[in-house]
Amino acid sequence: MTDVERTNPQAGAREWAWTTVEVSIGPLGIAATREGLLEVAFRADAEREAEVVDRLTRRLGTGPASPPSAAHELLTQASAELTAYFAGRRETFSVPLDWSLTSGFNRRVLRELAARVPYGTVVSYQDLADRVGERGAARAVGVAMGSNPLPVVVPCHRVIESNGGLGGFGSGLEIKRALLSLEGVLPEPLF
Repeated sequence: MTDVERTNPQAGAREWAWTTVEVSIGPLGIAATREGLLEVAFRADAEREAEVVDRLTRRLGTGPASPPSAAHELLTQASAELTAYFAGRRETFSVPLDWSLTSGFNRRVLRELAARVPYGTVVSYQDLADRVGERGAARAVGVAMGSNPLPVVVPCHRVIESNGGLGGFGSGLEIKRALLSLEGVLPEPLF
């Protein structure tokens, strides 16, 4: 894991922290505030890390804090839980979540997904729309999945098309397939 150093805080800024975790699908960048896990970013190589850290710095008013901090404690917990998940030793997450990067319909859909679509199961975009009382909003659910700041922990990979197709995945279908294979929903790839 690597931590990014603090930049000068601005008035009204929110303290947050960033680290990278190596898992079976590649580096995951994770950010947390004292409230909870804020973001999970796939393919967190140096270029992607710089992009995400820059975006969060603008959004939160300061760069990531240096350890120790409450945010770093949450990063430690999230790192351990994500590592265990990718090793096949964990099916649920207990790290608190900071929902501040999403709102409205998207937040309602993501909360429903996190609370009621367990490991090893899938739900269709339309079913998820129905669950939040928005019949006919399957495409809007797809948009919510695409804007999910907390993939894996808020399992957008578990949302599929009504006909059983995989649907989309912002970080690529190969990652969605890998996550669904890990959970036993899809067979392991042959090659």
